[in-house]
Amino acid sequence: MSHVSDFLTPAELQKVANLQVVARLVVEGFFSGLHKSPHKGFSVEFAQHRQYVQGDEIRRLDWKVFGKTDRYYVREYEEETNLRATLLLDLSGSMSYAGAGCASKADYAIRLAAALAYLMLQQRDSVGLVTFDTKIRRYIPPRSSVPHLRVLLDELQTAKPGGETALGGVFHDLVPRIQRRGLLIVLSDCFGDSKELLKALAHFRHARHEILIFQILDRDELEFPFTHWTRFESLETAGAHRMIDPAQFRAAYLDNLKKFQDELTQGCHRHHIDLVQMVTDQPYAEALAQYLTRRMARG
Repeated sequence: MSHVSDFLTPAELQKVANLQVVARLVVEGFFSGLHKSPHKGFSVEFAQHRQYVQGDEIRRLDWKVFGKTDRYYVREYEEETNLRATLLLDLSGSMSYAGAGCASKADYAIRLAAALAYLMLQQRDSVGLVTFDTKIRRYIPPRSSVPHLRVLLDELQTAKPGGETALGGVFHDLVPRIQRRGLLIVLSDCFGDSKELLKALAHFRHARHEILIFQILDRDELEFPFTHWTRFESLETAGAHRMIDPAQFRAAYLDNLKKFQDELTQGCHRHHIDLVQMVTDQPYAEALAQYLTRRMARG
């Protein structure tokens, strides 16, 4: 059985745990089940105690527990858990790329998914997982129970990239399966037909889902640093390769990349979708903390 320590080092785990303070303050409970429920008039059922962190309301402290333990704890209630999130993990062949000294994009995405699942389940949110390439490989519906984390981690432990990319088609197929509106977190390099991808994202938005995209790229893909004749192999078509002189292609590649990124960025902005670029040479916990802090400031 998988454990969170299979994905996160103790230092990384501490960084992720510390994100709870920031995440709790994000608007509309964006990563947090600790906000006031929008559902009024329902019975309030006690769920658990959680250790006090800076920013918690003093009136929520349980003084009886303090008297027994000499430590501060706050009370949490079932009605405070109402965020449903689904992680959409791209396992197409292009995600297996890894520049020198860096993890592959797939490994980075898997560890980021594990960190997000841990963070949200610690905060009593419901988390699900979809893995896909040209089609849906596995769909695990959102749950909020503690044992559910192991279910997600077991699936992530065996996740391997392979196959071609079909983001648009997969997302269109997912719309009727994710019936309750919630937060969809896409972990992908987003490579493919940007127009089809944006149509599919608009389909999600029409179903009233909130969408966050972590676009995971390698530094090589952003800078194309190759200087000598190089053999480029397709990661999605077996046996396809080409020897090229990078100097002849660098300008055209970077120009096409810019056009692709501009179209994706503008489309996400038009549909009110957060697009967050992450590069595999930056620790994901650090990048995630920076994003959450920026979002909180915007809120």
